[in-house]
Amino acid sequence: MVSLSLLVLFVPTFFFVSATPGMCMTLAMTLGMTVGVRRALWMMLGELFGVGLIAVLAVLGVAAVMLNYPAAFTVFKWLGGLYLFYLGGQMWLSRGKMAIPHEGLQPKETGIRELMVQGFFTAVANPKGWAFFISLLPPFISADQPLTPQLIILVAIILVIEFICLNIYAAGGRTLRHFLQKSGNVRVLNRIAGSLMMGVGIWLAFG
Repeated sequence: MVSLSLLVLFVPTFFFVSATPGMCMTLAMTLGMTVGVRRALWMMLGELFGVGLIAVLAVLGVAAVMLNYPAAFTVFKWLGGLYLFYLGGQMWLSRGKMAIPHEGLQPKETGIRELMVQGFFTAVANPKGWAFFISLLPPFISADQPLTPQLIILVAIILVIEFICLNIYAAGGRTLRHFLQKSGNVRVLNRIAGSLMMGVGIWLAFG
């Protein structure tokens, strides 16, 4: 089991890191703005699966091996980045499933698989995220205790904190949507959301 003293240090450390604006949080805010918090939960599910996978591999030492093959990350980064940039461009032009429809028009529903893929790609395609988990998690693992219970507890804490932060950002995006829609600025809202999405795509590809 993980000692209480380590948890007291681990929880605020990871919360601070998770709450810091990054690709996943920006994506959550963008989706909260365009498809709503409830729909954005599917993206969060994909992102949390990716984060949990990275965390486990980091502790098992697999992540260190993965980082020695940057070509794999380059493919992931470019595919994910181009995809998100394309979606952002569609939103900027008020087109596509994720764009906010103008008044009187029926909104198009973004597929669950599409949202989950967005979250998963954004989480796993960034080698900096892998390197972060390699540096953060192992110091909190005690060699004198069984690995599995410690790993389950730490990953569960990570996922809970990440989920809370994602929802905070998504709720912020939803609030901005309501504020701008009151003024009838749907086009402006689409361009803000589209610019954010394109920014995440560029960040992912070149970061």
